[in-house]
Amino acid sequence: MNYVASHDGFTLADVTAYAERHNEANGEGSRDGHGENFSDNLGQEGPTRDLAVRAARDRRRRNLLATVMLAQGTPMLLAGDEFGQSQGGNDNAYCQDNETTWIDWTMVDVESGLLGFVRRLVALRAAHPLLRRAHWAHGAVTDPVTGLADVSWYAASGRPMSEADWHDPDNRFLAMLLVGTGDDGPRISAATSPLLVVLNAGHAAVDFELPLPANVAAWRCVLSTVDPEPEGDLARLAVGPDSTFVLVDRLGVTP
Repeated sequence: MNYVASHDGFTLADVTAYAERHNEANGEGSRDGHGENFSDNLGQEGPTRDLAVRAARDRRRRNLLATVMLAQGTPMLLAGDEFGQSQGGNDNAYCQDNETTWIDWTMVDVESGLLGFVRRLVALRAAHPLLRRAHWAHGAVTDPVTGLADVSWYAASGRPMSEADWHDPDNRFLAMLLVGTGDDGPRISAATSPLLVVLNAGHAAVDFELPLPANVAAWRCVLSTVDPEPEGDLARLAVGPDSTFVLVDRLGVTP
């Protein structure tokens, strides 16, 4: 089970907008709830008029949602997170049967950009069986022609991840190549369109040379957390800070 937020703790919106819990209304002096929410307010606590902070928060929400929907396993989405529902920084709102916890459906139009992104994520997961494997991918080589594994990992250099890359505490970049295998059953075969997921959680941009296995004609971007998205066939990808990209073989691009 993969998720960012559940009925306990911060909502997705509050994970990106609050550094501290704000449970004053619960009557326990804000001592209740989790003391550590692994959250970040990007320098301003709560709602802000700063357009740059708001844009950065929106991008982080898209990144977090992408990690849930692109991961192996079963995704779980807290109701309201798809359009930015907030509880005002309350991370233990079980006793608040009021506007704090009621889903504000009027926000759906206001946050239509996030809702549209979630719809694209769901459609992408539905369209690509490699995101819905019946078995865990372990990196086993299964294709004797290409030598490709069911999952391969790449560093910012464009080379396969080394032991040093995995243990580098400053590394914030990771690319994941997924290919089909016979072990996945009839839904997935070696002919299934491969996917490349690129993540940059760092503060610096990366000029990433895309791996091009023998079974890929050229890469096309089908989803990103930045705007505008790159278009056309890609051999390199400018991966900006705090961003996620999904690429597929142009011959297998979903309409």
